[in-house]
Amino acid sequence: MTNIKKVGVIGAGAMGAQIAVVAALHQYDVVLQDISNDRLIKAKEVLETQLEKRVRKGRFSRDEVDKAFEHLTFTTEINQLHDVDIIIEAIIEDLEAKQTLFQSLEKIVSENCIIATNSSTIVSSKLIDKLTYQNRVCNIHFFNPVLVMELVEVVQGPHTSKEVAQQAMTFIQSIGKKPVLLQKEISGFIANRILARLMDEAIYLYEHGYASYEEIDVVVEKALGHPIGPFALMDLTGLDVNYAVRKQRYAETGLEVDRPKQSVVEKVEKGELGRKTGKGWYEYDQHGKKIENIQK
Repeated sequence: MTNIKKVGVIGAGAMGAQIAVVAALHQYDVVLQDISNDRLIKAKEVLETQLEKRVRKGRFSRDEVDKAFEHLTFTTEINQLHDVDIIIEAIIEDLEAKQTLFQSLEKIVSENCIIATNSSTIVSSKLIDKLTYQNRVCNIHFFNPVLVMELVEVVQGPHTSKEVAQQAMTFIQSIGKKPVLLQKEISGFIANRILARLMDEAIYLYEHGYASYEEIDVVVEKALGHPIGPFALMDLTGLDVNYAVRKQRYAETGLEVDRPKQSVVEKVEKGELGRKTGKGWYEYDQHGKKIENIQK
């Protein structure tokens, strides 16, 4: 294995863009690739806004931010990833899309390049069937928002070499994050499996009329000490993401408990996806600030 000097990130959504800029802030050369130039433009604008706020608050210096953007390349051309040492994929939660992407990447990058998925639902062993160098594939799961959340889950699949897993751990430490290593694959990993059961119970209590979602959020925040309640968290990450994750897990297990919850399905069908659409469980202004509770 070679030392990681250059990083590739695929997918310029909220996760991919922040993963890219965190690496750039730690002086890695980073290529952020997306098939949509509009998404790349939007990602750059959002990152500039987010980092400007952090400069004003004294969390980063102006020089640190300027240097980060000097290290960051935005492109729609996947071939620009040819010389990176690690790739972190953060595209849609669709198994076939990820499989197709990973097959394309193997034709572009060197045989020593680590290819990781940020997915916490699709384990990397599902992505390797047609790959030659299966040992260099793993999950590297960041949490949203990446600029804030310290923890990263690294998952060593049965195909992943110990050297690749350790190099991934070392890389995560080098960008100021705290990695934990899972030595066996399991869908959802650690944090999201625990969180999923909390969300299941929260939605059960809401759907059966025991309390409003606002009151449940207050209980989780004030009694359990969580920084954000489960319904507000769904709004933050996107109800469509919750739906896609549960749909994928239900397809894998066939267990009714894993099926997307009805109230979430209804909101997704109405396009009420959370902060990104201005309305989910709560309502938000154009800056993502909660402005009004939505009563059912």
